[in-house]
Amino acid sequence: MNPLFRAGYYCIRQLPVGTVALKDYLNTVDIVVGIRRNSYKRRYSYDVAHAAREALEQWDGAGDPPGKWLKCKAPDELRLGPGWT
Repeated sequence: MNPLFRAGYYCIRQLPVGTVALKDYLNTVDIVVGIRRNSYKRRYSYDVAHAAREALEQWDGAGDPPGKWLKCKAPDELRLGPGWT
């Protein structure tokens, strides 16, 4: 079994920004970007699973993913997104 699946990732894809996938968190479903063994570059939080899945399917890895993501979290960054109201 793929170690990313065991870690809770699904809809795993390879994009120019690295490995990306969806992961469920307590109140959000996130697009996780640049996944490595025990870390990632950043993640974009969506309030509903279908919005995150649709955004991941449409995204080519350039800029931010489409849709109304709530926030982008990275080790040195926290941005509010278009879905934050």
